[in-house]
Amino acid sequence: MDKQLVATVLSEIGTLLALKGENSFRCNAYHAAARAIEQMEGDLAEVVAAGKLAEIRGIGDTLQEKITILVTTGSLPFYEELRTATPPGLLEMLRLPGVGPKKVKTLYELLKIDDIARLRLACEQGQVAELKGFGEKTQQKILEGIEFLSRVGQRVRIDEAWELASTLLEGLRDCKGIKRLEPCGSLRRRKETINDIDILASADDAAPIMARFVKLPGVIQVVGQGETKSSVVFDHDLGNGRRVMMNADLRVVRPQQFPFALHYFTGSKEHNIAVRARAQQRGLKLNEYELAGPKRSIPCKEEADLFRALDLDYIAPELRENTGEIEAAAEHRLPRLVEANDLQGTFHCHTTWSDGTAGVKEMAQAAQKLGYKYLGIGDHSQSLAIASGLTPERVRLQHAEIDQVNAKLKEFRIFKGTECDILADGRLDYDDEVLARFEYVVASVHTLFNMSTEDMTARIVRAVSHPRVSMLGHATGRLLLRRDGYKVDLEAVLQAAAKHGTMIEINAHPNRLDIDWIHAKRARALGVKLVINPDAHSADEIGYIRYGVDVARRGWLEKADVFNTAGPDDIAKAFQARRESK
Repeated sequence: MDKQLVATVLSEIGTLLALKGENSFRCNAYHAAARAIEQMEGDLAEVVAAGKLAEIRGIGDTLQEKITILVTTGSLPFYEELRTATPPGLLEMLRLPGVGPKKVKTLYELLKIDDIARLRLACEQGQVAELKGFGEKTQQKILEGIEFLSRVGQRVRIDEAWELASTLLEGLRDCKGIKRLEPCGSLRRRKETINDIDILASADDAAPIMARFVKLPGVIQVVGQGETKSSVVFDHDLGNGRRVMMNADLRVVRPQQFPFALHYFTGSKEHNIAVRARAQQRGLKLNEYELAGPKRSIPCKEEADLFRALDLDYIAPELRENTGEIEAAAEHRLPRLVEANDLQGTFHCHTTWSDGTAGVKEMAQAAQKLGYKYLGIGDHSQSLAIASGLTPERVRLQHAEIDQVNAKLKEFRIFKGTECDILADGRLDYDDEVLARFEYVVASVHTLFNMSTEDMTARIVRAVSHPRVSMLGHATGRLLLRRDGYKVDLEAVLQAAAKHGTMIEINAHPNRLDIDWIHAKRARALGVKLVINPDAHSADEIGYIRYGVDVARRGWLEKADVFNTAGPDDIAKAFQARRESK
């Protein structure tokens, strides 16, 4: 068992113990051990074999023993007993905002509530408000949380779904007999949110793979187990109080069927229907197992062979939404999609000068480690006091620090920027004199989300028309699975951006992914330059850029469509040219 799986088990033990009412010190010890194992360098099995677990901070004698059992045997009776004794519905209740293990334990012990359905009923009857430590406000918040979960279902953000899928894949990868193993479905198409996890494997004998899958750590319910398909409910602790439960399906096909199954189970449904229709037009039959003519099957080793057999160029998974990709593939005019390694830097990153957790130098070094050549610091402007927005005087001090750090960096440049608030009437939070100090300006809405469509559109159009604004940040203000975007006519905003040469941000933070791929595609058609920014508030979050690349690829963007594929000298010239042209 690898360190990711061990960390998952340890973290879940901490949660299960909390649900039992164990003291917080003991529960936190398991969570801390999970983080330590997850962050350790090297191979965990080698550390265990060498008897060096004690050298890892926070791993005491009891945890050493349990980790050793997990690593060497692949299971832990203590963990299995805890899971068996805990109703699965209690873990699901932890998904509700503000509902932690102590509240779940109280609800279970006093009201016998062991799932969300019973919790809803108890709230509607006023029973929860009567409990000590709850009250009317807590009861109402629980009902609001239940309502929200019912609307979004089991969907999770792509970064969370990918973490879950990676854990499942790692748990299966060394299973005897597996020849190929891939995630499918909307995860492979890189959608912003994911409903369930689909995994496809190829093997001559599916039985041992199915047996392993249904017993992986984190599996809290086996929905079905068959010869070629098994379904489970998988629970995973993401840390920082975040945990998710998702349905996961595993299908196993014979090796020669794998390319067809990979295409079929990747989807989308609409894309599959259109591809099957194309096969039928050529007198062929296409399903998840084969491509066949009247007399024989057409062998394919890879998906590209399948597309080639239908006279199509290879269609990347991100494009498979039946929005013109099949016609483009037939006419050899598919875009050459932007790749993550095409980006040379990024902007819209926050530091401790506002609401970030890392300093200027630390953020720059993190960007360098990722292979970037430049980083734009864009801390909040003065009116956003809640995020420690910078006054004009603090802007001067920050720029002095950036100059000092730039002087010491080799082959790397920090650009001076700001995320400037768009005020209610569309004016900017700094006057033109202060704005002139910055090399670039990200203009964003952070307040007054309930304006009418007309007023919000006019507000943003005025901002993107301002000569000092380089790019518009998170254009709709949405928070995925948490908050809808404000009402705005994005077409009018994009038209204004095209007219004034203002860039539009693809905000790569997985909470946002704003603008979406549909509007990214429209922006490209209008000739608007896109820029992929992570909206990073820590050094690690700079890595969120990859999720913005997913959006760009789904929006048919090529390298030339994305501003930050340019090198630092060209970026500096572009910023300077815009400043001088106004």
